[in-house]
Amino acid sequence: MPIAEYSDTLVMDNGGHTIKVGYSNQSSPRVLPNCIMKAKSEKRRAFIGDQIDDCRDLSSLFYLLPFQKGYLVNWDHQKSVWDYVFGKQCFNLRAENLNLIFTEPYFNFTSIQEGLSEIFFEEYGFKSLLRTHPGDLSCYRNKLEFPGEKCCLVIDCGFSFTHLVPYVLGRRVRASVKRIDVGGKLLTNHLKEITSYRQLHVLEETHVMNGCKEDCCYVALDWEKEVKVAKQRGKENTIARDYVLPDFTTIRRGFMKSWEDSTGKPEEGEQLIRMNNERFMVPEILFHPSDIGISQMGIPEAVVESVAGCEEAAQPWLYRNIVLTGGCARFAGFRERLQKEVRKLAPGDMEVVVREVDNPLEYAWKGGASLAKDNEFAGMCVTKQEYMESGFQACQQKFYL
Repeated sequence: MPIAEYSDTLVMDNGGHTIKVGYSNQSSPRVLPNCIMKAKSEKRRAFIGDQIDDCRDLSSLFYLLPFQKGYLVNWDHQKSVWDYVFGKQCFNLRAENLNLIFTEPYFNFTSIQEGLSEIFFEEYGFKSLLRTHPGDLSCYRNKLEFPGEKCCLVIDCGFSFTHLVPYVLGRRVRASVKRIDVGGKLLTNHLKEITSYRQLHVLEETHVMNGCKEDCCYVALDWEKEVKVAKQRGKENTIARDYVLPDFTTIRRGFMKSWEDSTGKPEEGEQLIRMNNERFMVPEILFHPSDIGISQMGIPEAVVESVAGCEEAAQPWLYRNIVLTGGCARFAGFRERLQKEVRKLAPGDMEVVVREVDNPLEYAWKGGASLAKDNEFAGMCVTKQEYMESGFQACQQKFYL
């Protein structure tokens, strides 16, 4: 993370799973888990954020999460993580000299918004604050990359939810924002359940199975064809792979074997789980939540519904500029499948373009870093003086949330 010159703006994309944080002139943020973890091997110590890298044995980690169901509910845990981030072990920052760009969840409760403003101004003492949504920053970044586009539809596949947020001329169309109750947490939990039922009890191994999901899973372009291949035996099955579980002595993170090496028989000292149709069945929930009993539409249908809620003149522009962000957008094949599905459902005379960004996890943060250099940035923030004079009302008047 090279720093070219002094920056007076800190950008913090505060997600339910990870915090992406860094100064606006850095090329990339520091990414650390937004939770406190306790390990069986070291009972006396709690690991905050990326302190978990110091832990020897990551089996059966116990998580203390500030966010539940997409909203900040445990302020004590969150404040412990922020104290670590702002403190000597991470950024060692002096808040009174800094502006803060902070992302919060869509449809956030007023009481939580009030608490956030209070903590950043009164507890930490930042010079000024801009509270916004990750989609707003992604939209700004998209506008810089494609200046000719007048609208964009940001799909944010996060930890707890997937949000679809349309922007017309840079402004969020609040009435057409859609939310699907499927995110990375649900996919990891589903993988844990089906693996525990079929092979090995891994219900307590959230950390290990999250790694397994990231390494093995992909989005099937043709679901029915993949199902037929997964039913084959022997060499005809090109999908089945062996996933080597970590033992935390020689292997710290599990890994997927290549197709040639996946024999289903463990080598000496290895513990395997066999990943077959789970590889594409788990991400399929993003497209068909009803598969596991969630009575909601999948992402392609939600795209069409969200675009239909916007004014007619904006609809062609929205279809031709769909931006995929968030951790779940890293699944291989996601963009191609979404493009195919939306193309089927969208009006025939409209062009459909789904854009894959370089790093979906950091895209919103990079939008915030670019926004900090904008001439209009200072006017978008609430200063500490304004907050001390008018209180939370100053934030309500200035922030479009």
